Amino acid sequence: MPRRERNKFVKRGEIIELLIEDYAFGGKGIGRIRNEHGEFVVFVPNTIPGQKVKTQIKKSSKKYAEGKLLDVITRAENETTIPYQDIPGAPYIYLPIEKQHEYKQTSTLELFKRIGKVQNIESLFDEFVSSPNTFHYRNKMEYGFSAIGYNRTEKTDIDAFTLGFKKRGTWWCAENLNNDSGLFDAQVENNLKHIRNYCEQTGLAPWHAPRKEGFFRYFIVRKSHKTNKLLFNLVTTSYDLPKFNLTKFANYLVELFGNRVAGFLHTINDEIGDRTIATTGSIKLIYGNDKIVEELLGLNFEISIKSFFQTNPKCAEKLYSKVIDYALENKDAVDNTVVLDLFCGTGTIGQILASKSNNTKIVGVDIVASAIEDAKENAKRNNIEGLKFYAADVGKFLTEHPQYKNKIRTIILDPARAGIAPKTLKKIINLNAERLVYVSCNPATQARDTEQLMAEGYSIKKMSLVDQFPHTAHIETVVLFEKK
Repeated sequence: MPRRERNKFVKRGEIIELLIEDYAFGGKGIGRIRNEHGEFVVFVPNTIPGQKVKTQIKKSSKKYAEGKLLDVITRAENETTIPYQDIPGAPYIYLPIEKQHEYKQTSTLELFKRIGKVQNIESLFDEFVSSPNTFHYRNKMEYGFSAIGYNRTEKTDIDAFTLGFKKRGTWWCAENLNNDSGLFDAQVENNLKHIRNYCEQTGLAPWHAPRKEGFFRYFIVRKSHKTNKLLFNLVTTSYDLPKFNLTKFANYLVELFGNRVAGFLHTINDEIGDRTIATTGSIKLIYGNDKIVEELLGLNFEISIKSFFQTNPKCAEKLYSKVIDYALENKDAVDNTVVLDLFCGTGTIGQILASKSNNTKIVGVDIVASAIEDAKENAKRNNIEGLKFYAADVGKFLTEHPQYKNKIRTIILDPARAGIAPKTLKKIINLNAERLVYVSCNPATQARDTEQLMAEGYSIKKMSLVDQFPHTAHIETVVLFEKK
């Protein structure tokens, strides 16, 4: 066998310093190594042009390499100061929001040109929808306990009782969140250090990731933007549980947050995997209620600690409004018809559409059974009729329900990040609907699916971008396809 040629620029595992010169879709900064062999590209996620970064090479090929961001050595000229503690989950928080929007729009449209083969995408672009709240927009946060902390000053791991987020680029080490991150609830995050001290004073150990042992694992908080109530969930192992007074801890949370505390739950997770809710674990209500109520576009949704729900509800209202606008653009294709809502989750879009159209029957399908149960309950609560929900794989459902072929005029699609499986997409195309409203949290897979849809006679009528997650690389797209 011929010997594989060694990369002349960089090798896997190597740690290098790099100036980021350009930006690619998905938050990938582009740096270049130049030497006597020429020029070589390195992609580093969560970076922007103008930053000098420390990166570890995770993948190296003849044409390019991919690195993992370890540290930002020098910030870009257009970055500013912030009154918050920066965290790995908000890599662009120093960048003015207008600049974030510019990077997201330019790179996403370029993606549809390159992958979707839509050369006139700019002329089809409708609008960039910004989040109503640039800061404190999240309604859920998961904080992790760790026996290994990080000292920013010394730039080294330390043995310390820690509650916060994983240090960027590590799985074994966490950094304390001592102040408001600017993403979630300021009162919760400013009090997190007190919660950490309370837990530390019990003498029980935080989770030690390399050893797979410890008592305290996660502290999860959900918030209702409608009621301002908080739902807490403490995740621990079972081994030292008799030594920890759950009622006393619940009372301490009420001391800190008063009548904002809707409820406190305790979860046992003895599995060694890095999951907040174990498949074999148990959840027990210790205080108050196990659900909070959130509102979207005038409809109420009951949310448990495990429910899937939009993380930025105020922006989700804008996202759903755009979806409904596109769906109702041709009212004849919605009123008095059956609309398929595929990958429907908790059925939010279908319920809103049913409430704003005339005698429309919505058929919602999602593979997650618990989401479908939530959808049914929410539809009852909101007194919306004409809704049917099925817990099933979308592809399998379409095979088992051939009666919908040539009978559906409008389909709503909202798949997971992986997009739509090619076989399932083919089944959707075979339904021969006039219009598809395709919502995506991963425009790369949507652009891929666009090429197949165009080959089957659909064309993009318009598209919008929705910034559900400021200070991150994520962007959502809403695209209206029509059959030629």
